Amino acid sequence: MAITYVIKFNVRPEQRGAFLTLLDGVLDQMRHEPMFHEAVLHQNPEDQNRFMLYETWENHEDVLQVQLHRSYRKAWHDALPTLLTGERDISIWQPLRALLR
Repeated sequence: MAITYVIKFNVRPEQRGAFLTLLDGVLDQMRHEPMFHEAVLHQNPEDQNRFMLYETWENHEDVLQVQLHRSYRKAWHDALPTLLTGERDISIWQPLRALLR
């Protein structure tokens, strides 16, 4: 069953550009993974340094055992402590119903 991750980030204002550049690289690579479904990056309209990433994958174990260890994620993961004001807020959800246009 598919699994969705909602990840919230508070980015240091001076690191906003680096955050987006590194995340864009990860997102561009993720789209080619066979277990990947979708991802949407959101920005808080009241604070340009707060972001939410919504991503859905086919299998939670694959994310933990394979996807998180992909080489294209290394620079992103290594940079997070300098990019963010604190820890990411990560929650996990299971889709029950989808409405597509």
